[in-house]
Amino acid sequence: MEYYFYIKAFHIASFTSWMAMLFYLPRLFVYHAENRDNKGFVSVVCIQERKLYYYIGMPALIATLLTGGALIWLNPAVFSSGGWLHAKLVVVALLILLHFYCGSLMRALANNVCDKSGKFFRVLNEMPTLALLAIVFLAVVRPF
Repeated sequence: MEYYFYIKAFHIASFTSWMAMLFYLPRLFVYHAENRDNKGFVSVVCIQERKLYYYIGMPALIATLLTGGALIWLNPAVFSSGGWLHAKLVVVALLILLHFYCGSLMRALANNVCDKSGKFFRVLNEMPTLALLAIVFLAVVRPF
């Protein structure tokens, strides 16, 4: 338990980095989808998407899951503190699905086989914000 708060601090930093990727990648998809006919612009956006996903998003996702798992392992009694943690973990599972869905969209856009519109990606861009609000509310307020 002496390292618990250090792990928690790293968990929050990792989660923040992961969320930054989930906030920005769909925005890049908007630019990509709305400028499909501009090959030079699209090639630059593809590089940004790939680097953001693989060099920031994947390490941050892994660090978030490892540190979150460590926090639960160090304090398993947190599972009996109410249903808030279970609900939070469901939202985290949905974010993981979103993460990998964004990866598949990134590959589809890079291969020019994605027909999603800029409007679709604008809506997708709001999903991480809703998840973040839910996670923060559940972790801080612990409503149940």
